[in-house]
Amino acid sequence: MQTKPVLTIEDVKKIAAAAEAEAVANKWAVSISIVDDGGHALWFQRLDGAAPISSHIAPKKARVAALGRRESRVYEEMINNGRVSFLSAPEMEGMLEGGVPVIVDGHVVGAVGVSGVKSNEDAQVAKVGIAALG
Repeated sequence: MQTKPVLTIEDVKKIAAAAEAEAVANKWAVSISIVDDGGHALWFQRLDGAAPISSHIAPKKARVAALGRRESRVYEEMINNGRVSFLSAPEMEGMLEGGVPVIVDGHVVGAVGVSGVKSNEDAQVAKVGIAALG
């Protein structure tokens, strides 16, 4: 039987704290969602001033990154490049940049989704959070 790493609550808190610090340092009002490898919620926070819709978008970005095992940006690019049929893929809401998988020892153990600013800035916040794991 194979074994794989999993996110602990301490890991999740590290990711969330670093992501929040990055958003605050840039004065970005965002929502931050962290999920496990199955797309199940582990953490959510909506910073002061973040648009209410971001509380729906961030978890969807995280879920699609976890289930697809790649950045949500990849799906957005596929669709923008003409593969619109991908919009019919099941369980794939949130195909917008800003969802980033957490990869440990080659295993996707979860993902971070951020929403509230420009998509590349959302992704930046997610990646800074993930980098806190070391």
